[in-house]
Amino acid sequence: MAKCDHCDAHVSDRFARVFADETGQIHACPNCSANAGIAEVSRERAYESRL
Repeated sequence: MAKCDHCDAHVSDRFARVFADETGQIHACPNCSANAGIAEVSRERAYESRL
C-alpha cells in the first residue's frame, strides 16, 4: 500500500494516483494536511524538497 512521504501514513492506491508527483512521491495526505489544501501543500513540499 502507498504511504505519504512526509508523515509515513498509509494512503489508498487511488489517493496515490491522484496526488503523487511525477516521480511517485506523495508529499501530503489527509493525515498531515487539511483536506481542502492537500494539492497546494503537496506542491509546496515538492518544491521545497528540490531546493
